[in-house]
Amino acid sequence: GLEYLHYGCNTRIVHFDIKPQNVLLDANLCPKVSDFGLAKLCEKKGSLMSLLDTRGTIGYIAPEVFSRMYGRVSHKSDVYSYG
Repeated sequence: GLEYLHYGCNTRIVHFDIKPQNVLLDANLCPKVSDFGLAKLCEKKGSLMSLLDTRGTIGYIAPEVFSRMYGRVSHKSDVYSYG
């Protein structure tokens, strides 16, 4: 699911809230990513984006998203949340 969001779409989608509760299993036990309420579109050319506010769930937020002093974020914050 993350690979598709980051590389399979025409526009990269950064989820910002990857956690066990947002990964659902279908009838064939194939995982599906859910809850795109905090997601943001990011052009593939520019891998970094700026945020005006913190997004995500405490315990799963990447340090660069949680602390404004780190500056800009990328799709790598989803990888941090995934573990």
